[in-house]
Amino acid sequence: MTPEPTDSNQPIISIRGLVTNLGDRLIHDHIDLDVRRGEVIAIVGGSGSGKSVLLRSIVGLMRPQEGAIEVFGEDALAYDETALRRLQRRWGVLFQEGALFSSQTVAENVQVPLREYTKMSQELMNEIAAVKLAMVGLGEDAAAKFPSELSGGMKKRASLARALVLDPEIVFLDEPTAGLDPIAANAFDELIRNLQKSLNLTVFMVTHDLDTLRSIADRVAVLVNRTLKVGTIAEVMRDKDPWIQDYFSGPRGRAALGS
Repeated sequence: MTPEPTDSNQPIISIRGLVTNLGDRLIHDHIDLDVRRGEVIAIVGGSGSGKSVLLRSIVGLMRPQEGAIEVFGEDALAYDETALRRLQRRWGVLFQEGALFSSQTVAENVQVPLREYTKMSQELMNEIAAVKLAMVGLGEDAAAKFPSELSGGMKKRASLARALVLDPEIVFLDEPTAGLDPIAANAFDELIRNLQKSLNLTVFMVTHDLDTLRSIADRVAVLVNRTLKVGTIAEVMRDKDPWIQDYFSGPRGRAALGS
């Protein structure tokens, strides 16, 4: 089914008044966020600030206590399972640590969304998986391997291939470079940016990696004190919040951002 035309000025993701609790702890206190079509937006914040909770709320894995989330102009919090599955076909998710199934080969892992959302033949699924693995820089020999046989960087790439297998419009990335050495992390950043440009993707990325922010993020959304501060890196750095100043203007921040 061809998606209905979307107004280029309309946010591809719109969040209003989001309130999220984990148990008795308030995580998000009426936060707002618009994500523009075709941008790379990075969500940053301290440990426990609710970065991954925000991502999981958008993709339907958690329900907030209050607020509204629209994706592609549709209500992502609707209880209609059919409507949610229609939305889920239009995005891909790379979970932290990759979340590959250990008992399946790399090719079988990549094919999981195809088996869930389509009725393709096995032959066609094999062809599509091979194309997506090549797209993320994995050779033909990777398809038959199991996740335990892959390096950390290869696992991330295999997970990214799975996220891209349905040709999504949005890709959600949860700590995509966590656990990678600097060389592998830089290569993965370049891969994300190249794919974003060539496929015209919108990228919603949770990260703590300052090098990733500098190299590929168009805007940054900082979760601090249960609220959200949004802008370019330069704009956010003007905020006087102590955590923001420590993060961006501390020694590691200055080194990563070249200031």
